[in-house]
Amino acid sequence: MKILGVLLAMAALMLSGCTLLSEEKIKLRDLEFTVLSEEKIPAELMTIIEEKKSEPFQITYTDNENLYICVGYGQQETGGYSIAVEELYLTDTNICVDTTLLGPEASEKSNRTPSHPFIVLKTEYLEQTVIFE
Repeated sequence: MKILGVLLAMAALMLSGCTLLSEEKIKLRDLEFTVLSEEKIPAELMTIIEEKKSEPFQITYTDNENLYICVGYGQQETGGYSIAVEELYLTDTNICVDTTLLGPEASEKSNRTPSHPFIVLKTEYLEQTVIFE
């Protein structure tokens, strides 16, 4: 009975190891990007963002020259939020992007005006699917 239990445990570990390896993303290279100010965002893309900004969103947009990766965090109770880009890189099949919403400073929390933090990253045009992490 003990041997069967050990064999089952070993099989489970080996199978989970195979799963982890098959899902592993191998970074080919980091992608260069520019964070766009609202004035630099293409008008059509800005219209889409305005429609979606009250809820969290993740969208991509292309003009066939550049790829725009957009992440919004929905309505927040105050202003003063910022967004950090943790990673933007290319794998053999995807573009991976990871962002983090950073809270306002304590002094900015007194401003009770709601905000809609979002970020637009402009990078080279690539055909790969964007994965938001």
